[in-house]
Amino acid sequence: MNLKIDHSSTKPLHKQAEELIRNLIDTPEYRDGQYLPKEVYLSEQLKISRNTLRQAISTLVTEGLLVRKKGVGTRVQKKKIFSGVSNWLSFSEEMRVLGIEIHNFELQIYRHEVSAEVAAFFDIDVATKVMRLERLRGKKDAPFVYFTSDFSPQIPISASENFNRPLYEILETDYGVVALTSKEEISAAAADVFIASKLEIKQGEPILIRKRYVYDIHNNPIEFNVGCYRADSFTYTIESKRNI
Repeated sequence: MNLKIDHSSTKPLHKQAEELIRNLIDTPEYRDGQYLPKEVYLSEQLKISRNTLRQAISTLVTEGLLVRKKGVGTRVQKKKIFSGVSNWLSFSEEMRVLGIEIHNFELQIYRHEVSAEVAAFFDIDVATKVMRLERLRGKKDAPFVYFTSDFSPQIPISASENFNRPLYEILETDYGVVALTSKEEISAAAADVFIASKLEIKQGEPILIRKRYVYDIHNNPIEFNVGCYRADSFTYTIESKRNI
């Protein structure tokens, strides 16, 4: 990428350098955590002092876009998966909006007896069997989330479905069930042996657990979903407005 500072511009040199580096770190070559060229090389290419370059880099480090490693260099912070509460979507739809191609590493669906927590949510007996969907999903190179979804026994979902389609599209198109409300809980935990093996991390490493209690347009419970995310791959954002 050709980096060039306009020395005749009234815009400060460090601001121009900051914009150029922002564009650089968003290219495929750098966006997944690669190291930037050495400061000596960048300052020479941009024809600015190293102090000016460092001012630009410091701003991006403060914003969490770059990470400095003493004696090693400056690398791009790997992009995390961001989610929020303003307009909730299925996982597939969230990733599609973010432009992230998702791969299914594992997928299975089967009937099982629900836990006490799930039974209470659906208002059914613990011995009741419902359909459970388990999926290990992530980017092309590695998984970053393990999902389990228990479905209401009122929904006759089966293993014959094409689960490469967004889940809520399946429910609405094939079963006439429209998901409307999602109540969520986010918590942190240490990965147990099972989850660590799925997410390809060490036992005890931090994970984020995201529970979704999903209701249809009639306020009937339709899905109990639990996602276990690698902590280095997921950020949950909340925007709140104060009543004034």
